[in-house]
Amino acid sequence: MSDAVRAGAVRAGAMADFLAAAGWGDATVAPLPGDASTRRYARLTKGGVTAMLMDQPQQAEAPTAPADATPEQRRALGYNAVARLAGADCARFAAAAAYLRGLGLAAPQILAADPAHGFVILEDLGDALFADVLTQGGDEPELYKAAVEVLAKLHATDAPAIIGPDKPLFAYDGTALIAETDLLTEWFFPLALGRAATADEIAEHRGLWRAALASLNAERRVFVHRDYHAQNLLWLPARQGVGRVGLIDFQDAVAGSPAYDLVSLIEDARRDVDRHVAAAAASHYLNAMRAQGTPLDDATFRHEMAVMAAQRNAKIVGIFARLHLRDGKARYLALLPRVWAHLARDLAHPALADLGAWYDRLIPPEKRAIAEQKAS
Repeated sequence: MSDAVRAGAVRAGAMADFLAAAGWGDATVAPLPGDASTRRYARLTKGGVTAMLMDQPQQAEAPTAPADATPEQRRALGYNAVARLAGADCARFAAAAAYLRGLGLAAPQILAADPAHGFVILEDLGDALFADVLTQGGDEPELYKAAVEVLAKLHATDAPAIIGPDKPLFAYDGTALIAETDLLTEWFFPLALGRAATADEIAEHRGLWRAALASLNAERRVFVHRDYHAQNLLWLPARQGVGRVGLIDFQDAVAGSPAYDLVSLIEDARRDVDRHVAAAAASHYLNAMRAQGTPLDDATFRHEMAVMAAQRNAKIVGIFARLHLRDGKARYLALLPRVWAHLARDLAHPALADLGAWYDRLIPPEKRAIAEQKAS
């Protein structure tokens, strides 16, 4: 028996023990398709009742770091610690779910958990992902309006220092943000240019990003979901108000800019959001913030949206290139043209002129299109 087969058998046995202890030992287990994560999900069915099983192998991800770790200590632990990702920490997901539910938002209830072994049973919110509902003719303006109302509710208060016992809400700081934009030079350069970025190119890229990020208003930090888009939102029309939007995949939440989740929603890497819907969503968010007594300065917020959108899209370019080159997941190449189109529009903002010039010089449009050619 190979080590992989042996490890799989041990994992299956641990899962069976967990399900039995949680009262789901006789449930039918139907695995769901995976994506870019090491987490696996399955739907449990027992006596007409369903729940979701999260299976997160504890050694599948690099470790995180304490909230007070220095940048050097975080770098020594690897990318998850630098970028403030949850890694294999199921307890962080459970803590975030409890925090969101405490605000009246539709995060799944945790029914049972064994964080030490990486198993969680959670409420089944169904299959009506925004992305699927919209593909089937759903009302795009209605869904996006509901999604931004959730953000306004979430942003009514400042980010908490902690979201659960021993679970601080990490700051989405400059170290994390720059580590994410570094993914573009590390992985897209080899894909599109056929070479590694030079030390000077990497240093110049970092310097330009530091300058852009330094222009942001750091006074207000809110709970940032970090992957707030149509593949991670579920439409629950039988519920009321903000409860109509089911929330999943929030384990990497951080304390950061109010603009981040909004641009994640309207500059979706996986689907084209109607430009009028996107503009209306941004305006509705600002109106909702004003109506609840937490107004944001329009011009300052629009500036922050441009910077955060550019940062996120630069990161995604790097992640999708990495998924192809390192993990053999070529399907992500087909998404790169959309992400580059978002990034080009973001960089057209006057505050990002220097960064835009750097990208035009080092990765001109014809080089960005190489990824599209590889995907075809």
